Amino acid sequence: MTKRASAKHKIDRRLGENLWGRPKSPLNKREYGPGQHGQRRRGKTSDFGTQLKAKQKLKGYYGNITERQFRLIYAEATRLRGDTSENLIGLLERRLDAVVYRAKFVATPFAARQFISHGHISVNGRRVNIPSYRCRAGDVIEVREKAKPLAFVLEATQSAERDVPDYLEVDHGKLTARLSRIPQLSDVPYPVVMEPNLVVEFYSR
Repeated sequence: MTKRASAKHKIDRRLGENLWGRPKSPLNKREYGPGQHGQRRRGKTSDFGTQLKAKQKLKGYYGNITERQFRLIYAEATRLRGDTSENLIGLLERRLDAVVYRAKFVATPFAARQFISHGHISVNGRRVNIPSYRCRAGDVIEVREKAKPLAFVLEATQSAERDVPDYLEVDHGKLTARLSRIPQLSDVPYPVVMEPNLVVEFYSR
C-alpha cells in the first residue's frame, strides 16, 4: 500500500478542504491541519503556494497518482491541441479508475483503484486490471459477473452522495457504463473548486 492511500484522510485536513465531499471527512470535525502545528495561524499564501495547492488538490483527488505519473499526464496535455488545462482534465477523467468512480460502481477513487487491480472490471468485453488505463469515447466499461453481487458495489450504486455526470451513460441494473464524450472542466462534478490553470502555471515556471 502506498503512503498516499494509507494517509488519504489527512489530505483533506492538509489542504483545508473536503476534497471528495464525503460526510466521513475528518475536516467536518476538525477544520484545521494535522499535526502539532495544525492550529497555528497561517500567513498569506504566495503565488507559488497557491499554484502548489492547486496541483496537490487535483493530484490528490484522483487517488494514488504519483508525482511522476501526474507530470507525465501534464506533459501529454501540453502536446495536445487546445487549452492545456482542459486537456489535463480530459486526460485525468479518461483514466479507468476515474470512470469507475464517476459511474458510482464504488464509493471512492481509492476503492476504484483497488477494484480494478483485483480484476473486477472489463472494457469492451476484455478484462483490464490497470487503473491508469485510458478510456476512449465510446468505450463500454462493465463490472464483471463475479463482482456484481458484492455488497459494497450495490451500496455505492444506491448512494445519494453524488450523481453520475452526463458524459457517462450508466445502467446500474446491468452495472455498465459508456463514456459518451471526453469531458471539459465545466462538465466534471468536483465537490471543490479545481483550478487546472494554476497547475499549468506551476509546471510552466
